[in-house]
Amino acid sequence: MNQIPRLHFAHLPTPIEELPRLSKALGGPRLLVKRDDQTGLAFGGNKTRKLEFLVAEAQEQGAKMMISAGAIQSNHCRQTAAAAARFGFECTLVLTGELPRQPSANLLLDQLFGARIVNVKDREDRDRILQETFDLAASEGKKPYLVPYGGSSPTGALGYAFAVEELMKQMAGFRSFQNFGSLDRVDWIIFGTSSGGTHAGLVLGQRVFGCQGKALGISIDEPVEWLQKNISALASSASEKLGERIEFVPADVSANADYCAAGYGVLTGAEREAVRLFARHEGLLLDPVYTGRAAAGMIDLVRKGFFKKDETVLFWHTGGQPALFAEKYAASI
Repeated sequence: MNQIPRLHFAHLPTPIEELPRLSKALGGPRLLVKRDDQTGLAFGGNKTRKLEFLVAEAQEQGAKMMISAGAIQSNHCRQTAAAAARFGFECTLVLTGELPRQPSANLLLDQLFGARIVNVKDREDRDRILQETFDLAASEGKKPYLVPYGGSSPTGALGYAFAVEELMKQMAGFRSFQNFGSLDRVDWIIFGTSSGGTHAGLVLGQRVFGCQGKALGISIDEPVEWLQKNISALASSASEKLGERIEFVPADVSANADYCAAGYGVLTGAEREAVRLFARHEGLLLDPVYTGRAAAGMIDLVRKGFFKKDETVLFWHTGGQPALFAEKYAASI
């Protein structure tokens, strides 16, 4: 396997915990959670794993500025801004949506980390303005590094390829502090999927490290066909960084888009219930956009009998809790 530039600043390995009270309340299979909300950088989250590789690549290229894009309450942008501050980069974020009168949650944190905010009202204009922002910074000699939306590039996807290796090592030595036994297998890995970097990394990591569980992404905003096409291509490209290319096809990607009809960042009763169930049964906080929707999908699948009673289901918590304190969600969660 190729040696790949990587900085080690995430708090790894993240814990695996049992969810016995939630499992009992749902009458479902054994439920576990992988706590990537505890990766450490700026309240943690899944993007920290990706940024270990992305920041290293930026340093290798001699970059002086990091530029990225996302929604106003982007978890990715919050962690990117924090990584830029920690490693001495300037940071510019192109954020889509209406700026609130009073910054809160992720947007407030972006500003605390010193990021310059470029606001874009319409998402259709985001990619164009992002490229213009990058080109302007380059012309001014700022040596920008473009962090892709969601950190979802072949380099970023490596974060979750190696997360699979971490998971398998934890399974081999797992002993539940709640005395629920060992962890000889994980039948399902459930997580939120959108830009595809986390999903592609898991698909790649399963193949490279021989993980047998099924990785099922609950779509946050994209149709299954888009996810399968783009994630399989991304996993294939990421594999080249490790060594010989592995050619993934759309059928290698498992995704469910039954829960995203309301649209990105739109809070429905399903997300509210999921956030409350995790909070009240396990003392565990989800976010309203990503983990809330992914958990809502998992809960519905449990209730429908999608998982067998004797199976083990691992919910991969990708973080995002600061969004709970955004004005848009706090009043209605």
